[in-house]
Formats: sequence, C-alpha cells, structure tokens
Amino acid sequence: MSNDDKDMDDWEAAMAEQAAAEDEESSEGDASESEKPSNASHSGMDNVQTAELEELNEDSPVGEEEKRKLDAILDIPVTISMEVGRSQISIRNLLQLNQGSVVELERVAGEPLDVLVNGTLIAHGEVVVVNDKFGIRLTDVISQIERIRKLR
Repeated sequence: MSNDDKDMDDWEAAMAEQAAAEDEESSEGDASESEKPSNASHSGMDNVQTAELEELNEDSPVGEEEKRKLDAILDIPVTISMEVGRSQISIRNLLQLNQGSVVELERVAGEPLDVLVNGTLIAHGEVVVVNDKFGIRLTDVISQIERIRKLR
C-alpha cells in the first residue's frame, strides 16, 4: 500500500469517527448540558475532551499572531487537477496503445468535469478557453457535508 493510500484510509477512518460522534451527539440532544460528560470516550478513544472555541465574526479584529498563522496556512501548496474521465483497461490493451489510439472514458460528452484538490473532489466545472489557454469555470462547488458523505 502506498503512503497516499494509507493517508486516505486514515482520513476516511477519522471522518467516519467524526460522523459517528456527531450522530451520537444529535441523538443525545434531549440531555441537558449538565448531564453530558465533559470527558467523553467515543469510538474507543479515551481522554477525549471538548475544545472551547471562540465564535468567529467577520467584524472581529484579527491580531498579528492570527495573521501570521493564517499566512502560514495560505502559503501551503496544493495540487488542483481537472478530471475529464476515467477508464479501466487491461495491461494487454494498455501495451497495444499507440499514437492515434482512442480510449473510451466513462464520462458522457457535455458532462461537467471533476475539480480535485489533492485528489479530493471539491467542485464540478466546464472547460473554457481564455487567451488561448484552457481554464475551468466552476459550476457546482461540493459542500463539506457532501465531501464527508463521499468518503464513506
């Protein structure tokens, strides 16, 4: 198994644990705050504590330290790619490909392309040409909830 596969499996497991914890919290919605445990052990994880987070507002002032932290995150490079389609072929057929060969893709002509960031689907779009270069116009951005569902 490659590191990318292992990282994706870890990511999928973490997302599944988060979804299970959220489902459990929503089923406990009738319990008062004093009845809820402050140090929960969900999904076999011990010593898990709830983090106290401040409410984010657009008008709240951002300090120098917060700006520095945000700048560090904003400078992290990511790989964005557009996927026209996929196809599975045998190695025998792969070795027979040469110039002029046509490979049939699963995607139907006119169907939106997938926009992936670091291999994760984040949007759909259509191809455009701007100044003799290809680009993509986003037509549908995948919500965070939908991305989590697709990981399962």
